[in-house]
Amino acid sequence: MANSTVRRSVNRDRRVGQESKSLPLVTRRFAAWTVEVSLIITSAVVPFGLGVYTQLHTEGTQPINPLLATAKEVIATTLALPADRRTQQIAPLTNWLWTGALVAPIVLTSWQLYLLAKTGSTLPKRWFGVRVVTAAGNPPGMRRALLREAVGAWAPLLVAYVLWHYSGAVPSLGMLVGFSLITVLGEGVSARFNRYRRCWHDRLAGTYVVDANRSYAALLGNLRPATSPLIPQYTPYASRPLMPSAAMVTVVPPRKSPQKPYWWRWMRRNPGVALLFVTLSSMAAVLGTLVGTQVYIQTQANQRQLRQQNSQQFLALVQKLSHNAPTTLQERRKAITALGTLDDPQALQMLVDLLGQETDPLILDTIQQTIASTGLKVIPHLRRSNQSLANALDYVRYSSKPEELTLHQQRLEATQRAIANLLIIYSGNLDRVDLSRTVLGENLTDSALPFSLFLDNVNLSGIQLRAANLNQGSFRGTQWRSAGEDRRWNTTDDRIADLSDTQLKAANLTEADLSRILMHRVNLTHAILNRANLAGANLFGANLSSTQIVGANLRDVVLENASLTGSDLAATDLSRANLQAARLSRTNALGTQMQYANVTASDWRGADLSGADFSHANLKNADLSDSRLSGVNFRNAQLQNTNLRNADLRQADLRGAQLIQTDMQGAILFKSPSQEQFIQAPPEATLSAIVEGVDFANAQNLDAKQLAYICTQGGRHPRCP
Repeated sequence: MANSTVRRSVNRDRRVGQESKSLPLVTRRFAAWTVEVSLIITSAVVPFGLGVYTQLHTEGTQPINPLLATAKEVIATTLALPADRRTQQIAPLTNWLWTGALVAPIVLTSWQLYLLAKTGSTLPKRWFGVRVVTAAGNPPGMRRALLREAVGAWAPLLVAYVLWHYSGAVPSLGMLVGFSLITVLGEGVSARFNRYRRCWHDRLAGTYVVDANRSYAALLGNLRPATSPLIPQYTPYASRPLMPSAAMVTVVPPRKSPQKPYWWRWMRRNPGVALLFVTLSSMAAVLGTLVGTQVYIQTQANQRQLRQQNSQQFLALVQKLSHNAPTTLQERRKAITALGTLDDPQALQMLVDLLGQETDPLILDTIQQTIASTGLKVIPHLRRSNQSLANALDYVRYSSKPEELTLHQQRLEATQRAIANLLIIYSGNLDRVDLSRTVLGENLTDSALPFSLFLDNVNLSGIQLRAANLNQGSFRGTQWRSAGEDRRWNTTDDRIADLSDTQLKAANLTEADLSRILMHRVNLTHAILNRANLAGANLFGANLSSTQIVGANLRDVVLENASLTGSDLAATDLSRANLQAARLSRTNALGTQMQYANVTASDWRGADLSGADFSHANLKNADLSDSRLSGVNFRNAQLQNTNLRNADLRQADLRGAQLIQTDMQGAILFKSPSQEQFIQAPPEATLSAIVEGVDFANAQNLDAKQLAYICTQGGRHPRCP
């Protein structure tokens, strides 16, 4: 016999079930759908949120799961999100949790789909007494379930996506959500215009949504269309006929023989017309094949003839341009101009070769103009020539033949000038132009024709300059990123340059737009980046030693493992930046904004951070010894295991900071009195650190004077009275 507790629990569940089943069927259908969607969303949101929390509170990192990387790229492309160019290193547990956030919704959706196919109800539908059946009263089966859920239910979302993509609302995700809600609700409201309350996806799959707690019968007979024998009839409980339960059974209609298609019946009735149509169609197909074949043959013949003519013209021009040919200067210039009009890769290569061979200024000028008129298709030839000449120059640099060195230098500078001219002429149309490993920077040797790369205010968006030499180049006001073909910012088709491993020593990038640029291991030693926009740029492992970055925008920038030793970061915005393990010793960072920045394990020894804002920043394991921190805002910052030895903390705001295992040996918290003595009166507030309410219980190496100051200024420590 069950005890009273069990009986009460059973009765309570029964009452809850009866209350839910007493609701209208439409309300229960909507509630079941809401719970199904909520379960799927929760299965993704919960592990994703746990992964974010783990990422923020875990030190170790590992490469991101390839499945996650692919999923991120697909999602970014589908939703027109900006490409994530940050370092693909996350915590190990985060890797597992985010993978679970990707797999869990798929597993849960598959399980619900299986239950719907086999039983007609998912778990939420079972809770609310809702069942999906066919016209015969059976579960829908896997084919109908897939058609109902994978095609019918997703069609409104597809319509919403098309409207969002072509309505000019990209990349606003709020508009996409709004369109999705409108289309989903519109598809649900379509049930109001159907006699049997069938939505569009039910009519597509041939299914019906019925009350799982009532009996339905498929009735046979010559009835009106409103009571078709294949439609389950709803029988309210109060008006059910008094008949044996055996009468309320599901009757399967007799199987009908399949009807032949209409076009086949028409051909059987009109054999003569059908035969004539087939004959004419066959003749048209044969004639079209013959004509197409003839056009193809003639096109190939014309192309061969054109190539032959170009080859003959090319050979004639080469003979005129040979050193032994008795041609005048004017004839040579005309031949070079004609060479640029030929649609032949050999002609482009010949122009580039002449650029490295000629020494006459007039001839060189003609070659430069001709190359500029050919367009960007000559870039690959110039790139190969530039690289080969640079390698040859390195080979002869230490030879005892200065005339040979000068000759190679002049040839290299000729290719540099040609490339620079093309970049200026075709500014804004350089997407996917590849100049990787080219030498465009100034050379170390003296030259009779000195070359300086001058590309101020040029649009270089989308260009590829990986491992290129751009030393001492001038790029003031240049634009390295622009909107793509959709003319919308922060979408996947944005034209973004790639400067990974590029040499930019002593380059001038004042007010340049480098936002979201990929700059892995770039060398910006002694460069000028004043007022430049590097928001979201990825400078992992970059070298910015002795660089001027005054007033620049470095929000969300990645400077992990970067070197900024001796740089000037005054008034720079580094909020939410990633400076993990960065080297910033002897840096000038007056008034720098570092809110919510990740500065873990960074080195700031001897830096001047006066007036900087580190509120909510993560400074775990950072080394701030011997640094000037006067007036720094450390409110709610994480200073666990931070080295603050001999740091000047006068006027610093430490309220809310986490000082666990923080080394404060020799740290200056207040202006010392004129005579060395134990503190008898509170120091001047304007020259003292703000420690009111700060917990110093777990701080290390506090001396007597520091403890006395902490206790008199409202700080907390076990040794305070």
